[in-house]
Amino acid sequence: MKEPSIPENEALRLATLKSLNVLDTPPEERFDRVTRMAKRMFGVPTALVSMVDEDRQWFKSAQGLDATETPRNISFCGHAILGDDVFLVKNALKDERFADNPLVAGDPNIRFYAGYPLRAGDGQKLGTLCIIDSEPREFDQDDAIALRDLASMVENELAALHTSTTDELTKISNRRGFLQLAQYGLSFCVRNKRPASLAFIDLDHFKPINDTFGHAEGDLALAAFAEVMCASFRSTDLFARLGGDEFVVLLTGARESDALAVLDKFGSMLDDYNNKAQRGYRLQFSCGVVEFDPEKPLSVAELLAAGDAKMYAVKTANKELLKLSQ
Repeated sequence: MKEPSIPENEALRLATLKSLNVLDTPPEERFDRVTRMAKRMFGVPTALVSMVDEDRQWFKSAQGLDATETPRNISFCGHAILGDDVFLVKNALKDERFADNPLVAGDPNIRFYAGYPLRAGDGQKLGTLCIIDSEPREFDQDDAIALRDLASMVENELAALHTSTTDELTKISNRRGFLQLAQYGLSFCVRNKRPASLAFIDLDHFKPINDTFGHAEGDLALAAFAEVMCASFRSTDLFARLGGDEFVVLLTGARESDALAVLDKFGSMLDDYNNKAQRGYRLQFSCGVVEFDPEKPLSVAELLAAGDAKMYAVKTANKELLKLSQ
């Protein structure tokens, strides 16, 4: 068996994939519609929208397959993203790259595979739209054109999904994107009995920045704050701009003490930014952290409300301390 090679631009490719916030999200009709069409058009038992992650291929949509992911090192899609056109295997048993592949030798007994790479707006290949059969078959030029057309539909939906769940100014998740992904993340924590913590963050003194320096500078401050968040938090953390000067971070697998340590690091990086930027103001924040108990789970809305209340209490206490010091 030949394992798929790693693209030279892998770091950038993975960064683009993760920026879409599509991994580990629930199935959606917009993608299922395309895989149903592919399955029917080509008369195959299986059609997939597959995202090639760091060490797995994960299925955003799967018709005719119960699995949600398989290891990347045995995937056909890992090979498909290395090319620019349809990756075709007419008979896997007669292909030395795949004849002894576990997906060929065992369930789902792949014999035929055709996959077209899915590209993001920056050209990075994220995964494939692919069709699979347990019997060898032919695939002609008209078939290739049809598969490309269906793949372009998936690319359009990925672009629309990214737009609808991304904050235009800061380029991180917006409230809608956060709510979608956070619920899925918390469900994962419940199933696996893992803790999580939510940090409700408010950018301090944002109104004076707008009033003193103008709204353009206010936008720059929000974008800079989000940029430091991207550099500070872990790739497994979900962070978003809820609106205005309010941000949130969901840290799965982290207890409150762990979250506070991560936020301390964020504060230090924000200090570094302030010292270098010298914009005439400092980016500072107030934060309320709530720990999620998988044994007594709260909803995302309940966590946000609790985090907001804690943040407000912290902000009020800081104002009182400032008054006493003056």
